[in-house]
Amino acid sequence: MNDIIGRWRMRALAGSFAALSAAGMAGTGVACADPAPPFAVLLRQTAASPRVAILDAGVEQAEGLAEQARARPNPSISVYGENFGGSSPYGGFGRTETTLQYNHPFELGGKRASRIEAGRAGIAAAHARGVEGRVAYAYELARAYAGAEIADRRIALAEDEVEEATADLKVARALVAAGKEARLRQLRAETELNALQSDLEAAKAGRTVAFAQLSALAGIETPYTSLSESLLDRLAARPSTGPIDPLATVSVRAAQADRDAAERRIVVERKRALPDVTAQIGVRRLEIDNATAVVAGISLPLAIFDRNRGNIAAAEAELRGAEARAQVVRLDARAAAGSAQALIDSADRRATAADRTLATAEETYRLARIAYEAGKSPLIELLAARHGLGVARGVILDAAAARLDARAGYARLSGRTITGDLLP
Repeated sequence: MNDIIGRWRMRALAGSFAALSAAGMAGTGVACADPAPPFAVLLRQTAASPRVAILDAGVEQAEGLAEQARARPNPSISVYGENFGGSSPYGGFGRTETTLQYNHPFELGGKRASRIEAGRAGIAAAHARGVEGRVAYAYELARAYAGAEIADRRIALAEDEVEEATADLKVARALVAAGKEARLRQLRAETELNALQSDLEAAKAGRTVAFAQLSALAGIETPYTSLSESLLDRLAARPSTGPIDPLATVSVRAAQADRDAAERRIVVERKRALPDVTAQIGVRRLEIDNATAVVAGISLPLAIFDRNRGNIAAAEAELRGAEARAQVVRLDARAAAGSAQALIDSADRRATAADRTLATAEETYRLARIAYEAGKSPLIELLAARHGLGVARGVILDAAAARLDARAGYARLSGRTITGDLLP
């Protein structure tokens, strides 16, 4: 078991060395991608990635709306004339009355204060969504990083399978040539080799897809070609874990912040239905009397047709939706928090069992090969033993992936990265 894992690590390191060597050729005009840095470094470097920029833009948008909410309505100035250009005695401008007026609106009922509170709630919700988005992004990036590593290991596994099948075919051909096996046995070994070579090509294609997905998540246009560290090996040691408070998870806090912001917007819409008063003051020039007088007044809209009922109903519906979403998130968080530790324990036990399975499969294949080369067992038993070995190696990878998924899910609920770092 240690031999096969060691070969996987050596091949991963060889891939990294090849990528670094290719990077050194950039001065000769050869364009190539650098290897992906260690996961913690990669996560820090993605602070300027498009996905993080979307989250930052959401916060900036909320801050802009909150700033605008503090603005008071603008006053206006009006100039108008009357009693000119008509029939006698108003044919000329001798009886013209010209008025210059200043109009100042006053918001009543605490409209501005409610807007400011709604703006603050919007900023808090945007920050909470930003933290939730960063945690989710770190989770997806960790799974993509591990997915690329698993794709690398699947190639190593497939290459080992092809190498062993090639050696078995050579033995089969020698036995057929010596008259100790029927040609049918050789054809079966050739068929098995061809199938494994096909699996190897599929593994190579899967690796290309995995590295492309990792590069896209990291916001890199040129795909990475290798990894700088083994995230799976880093997670082999069991981290310290404990119970998770489901109500303290980032998803619950974000949902609650959205609910609070929706509640503030209802207050804004209800107060918007209250009429505002506009105070007016100005001076009027009376040409016929060669005199100037002060004019003043107020205006008050009549809430006959528009009482903002539609916007109030929409805001209330938004609050009901936000409350329902918050309840769903709380239920999901309770379920996830209750099962997170069990998933980690199960994944660890699965990995331990997979190690024992691989050790047994390797010994079975070794004995089957010795027996076949000695002519004491048929080819079918050797092929079955090698198939079992391949399945055991796949189980090792599946167990490693399950362990990573379990710990990544626990880290997401804890509001941390898979390496235990807190997110801003």
